[in-house]
Amino acid sequence: MKTAVEELSPTRVRLTVEVPFEELGESMQAAYKKVAQQVRVPGFRPGKVPARIIEQRFGRAVVLEETLNDAVPKLYGQAVDESDIFPVSQPEIEVTKIEDGEQVEFTAEVDVRPQFEIPEYADIEVTVPSSEVTDADIDEQLDGLRQRFATLTGVERAAAGGDYVVMDLAASIDGANIEEQQASEVSYEVGAGSVLEGLDASLEGMSAGEEKVFTSTLVGGQNAGDEAEITVSVKTVKEKVLPELDDEFAQLASEFDTLDELRESLRGQIRHNKLIDQIAQARQKALDALLDRIEIPLPESAVKTEIDTRKHNLEHQISDSGLSKEAFYRLYQTSEEERFKEFEDAAAKALRTGFVLDKIARAEELGVSEQELTNFVIRRAGEIGVAPNTLAQHLAENDQLTLAMVEIVRDKARAVVGDAATVKDEDGNDVDLKAIYREIGGPTEEPEDTDEPTAESSSDEPTDDTETTK
Repeated sequence: MKTAVEELSPTRVRLTVEVPFEELGESMQAAYKKVAQQVRVPGFRPGKVPARIIEQRFGRAVVLEETLNDAVPKLYGQAVDESDIFPVSQPEIEVTKIEDGEQVEFTAEVDVRPQFEIPEYADIEVTVPSSEVTDADIDEQLDGLRQRFATLTGVERAAAGGDYVVMDLAASIDGANIEEQQASEVSYEVGAGSVLEGLDASLEGMSAGEEKVFTSTLVGGQNAGDEAEITVSVKTVKEKVLPELDDEFAQLASEFDTLDELRESLRGQIRHNKLIDQIAQARQKALDALLDRIEIPLPESAVKTEIDTRKHNLEHQISDSGLSKEAFYRLYQTSEEERFKEFEDAAAKALRTGFVLDKIARAEELGVSEQELTNFVIRRAGEIGVAPNTLAQHLAENDQLTLAMVEIVRDKARAVVGDAATVKDEDGNDVDLKAIYREIGGPTEEPEDTDEPTAESSSDEPTDDTETTK
């Protein structure tokens, strides 16, 4: 087999492949067997029709077509392996010559990774946030804990922002009630930002036992997008009461006996998180600086595929939310046009980042050990809430272990760039990433969600203290 590579553009090539006919022998035998299984010839059992009979009855062209259907994809893969190219799209293949008994020729046009050089990056300088833990940092964490352990106390006054109300909701269009839009005993925090426009404004100033009607656009169900009259009936109004910040609270919210012990634990956790954030930001900022030094033409098909994937995921996200498109974008204070523009920018950056990290990984000969793959599966399983064995089986059955290894190697390449940079914090102090690795337990540690101390199980919504009223 002989292969010629013609560069059509910096991101697209044409392979011209010439194959001597004798190299098609295995595929031709497979073609005869396949045709023999499909045809019916008197005097022969299915699958036992001789090759010469097949050619006499159905023609040589039928066999050649099946032969090429089997051989060309394999030959294309072989041609790619022998050429210094990295396809990023499906090839457009055309058989251009068939000389029966002599040779076959075909071309394959395909988008490929562009050729580029990695410039020097040891001179990159980046700035990251300080790792100093302030009293304000600790107070912010304590306030978050107090919010988690707050109680709701009934009040005899009008609702204000931050209060919780229990309410009934009903919707009607032209006087006809919309059954699927009825809801009873709904608990809601006033001012939380409902996707139902006008709800927060209507609730403020309402007291228990009062009813109000306002006009809004329905955000879900069969009538999503239609204007309707919304009736809201307030049943109760409750205010959020935060627990006192004392030793008793420390015992309630954590494993510690005193508030001072809780504060000290929070200090350590906050520092740990800030150090991990310094690592993450140093790596990303160093990589961004490196990307700014490189011009990389991007294959259009790869960009389109990346954008289409993000759009597809967005459609699922909107569908799963149960909201109309308008309500969904209103909830996230954006628009479809803005999201699509973000996708274009993010897709281009993701491709450029992947190309650069892969090239660095090859240059540094970075690989993945079995333990690193195991650690990745365990960590990812914890993030999505499944057993590690379950996730490992899913990755293996869906041919995603290779993708997992690519992600690991790219993270290691990102670390290479970050470690080579000069890092300072916002106060001008030198940041020694290697010293941070030693303190937190290794360079590959990922950020953890450790903003809060070990605490008893509690709801994110304040406890309803029904015995206290004002």
